[in-house]
Amino acid sequence: MRASEVRHSFSGNNPAADGGPTVLRMMLGSRMRRLREACEISREDAGEAIRGSHSKISRLELGRTGFRERDLVDLLTLYGVVDPEEREEFKELARQANASGWWHRDSDWLPKWFDTYLGLEQAAKLIRCYEPRAVPELLQTADYARALLALAHSAESSEAIERRVALRLRRQEILRRPHPPQLWLIVEEAALRRPIGGSTVWRAQLEHLLRVADEPHITLQVLPDHVGGPVLADGAFTMLRFAEADLPDIVYLQQLTSALYLDKGADLDAYRAVANQLSVHAAPPEYTPGLLRALCERHPETVDHPAAAADSAETQVNSRHR
Repeated sequence: MRASEVRHSFSGNNPAADGGPTVLRMMLGSRMRRLREACEISREDAGEAIRGSHSKISRLELGRTGFRERDLVDLLTLYGVVDPEEREEFKELARQANASGWWHRDSDWLPKWFDTYLGLEQAAKLIRCYEPRAVPELLQTADYARALLALAHSAESSEAIERRVALRLRRQEILRRPHPPQLWLIVEEAALRRPIGGSTVWRAQLEHLLRVADEPHITLQVLPDHVGGPVLADGAFTMLRFAEADLPDIVYLQQLTSALYLDKGADLDAYRAVANQLSVHAAPPEYTPGLLRALCERHPETVDHPAAAADSAETQVNSRHR
């Protein structure tokens, strides 16, 4: 395999370049693995060539860590890549893969496991998501996101919450690209009924969903309560697919303090089957606008400022007992 093939795959409108270093590392690692396997060299022997171990080679080939130029040069020599132009192209790709994504400015608070997801999300051509708790993050309004984040991070300052909101909104810019990814979302009806932030914020969020549901690259389905989606899926998940043949689909499972990235065939098959089952049980996408309007019409008004209302109610109760 020529290194020029690597360089070519990042040119033009290829979303991999927008994914920043995460996807570039994965693609470079995949190509280095193919070179090693073509030479029938074991991970142990490759590790020795760079004064490391087989586990280091594994991390490099999976894109978990970036290549140092010295290690890359030694491995290219071991794999028989001697053409100066090809070697320079590999080195240039490694330099790009070791750069920082646009979200690096938030590295002082952004968990490393989520840093990885951001790079994958930016480069995906298809994002398929099941969400039982709230409106999916890529379709949240600023006020709705702010209300959710304030609940989830109640100990943080307003400035810290605003940084989280800004990051969430920046992520949504992938949907406004000239060549946006396909977004296929299945949301629980109960999640849409939950008036996060109060009536005004909640209704504005549903109106936003009504607008984006008409976008050709967005498919939004609502799963009725009686289906029991959380039983079928056992929690939220996101499946990512990429344009590059070297990259497998990835299932992302976010937990409270960490995340799981699944790319084994059996795991992918299981989650793909669940996603298909949820899609079949959910209302067809063309029904979504009507369902959103019905939710707005039949849902009772709720208090927009719960804390202030609680203080007022407490005052009234106390005055009655004086």
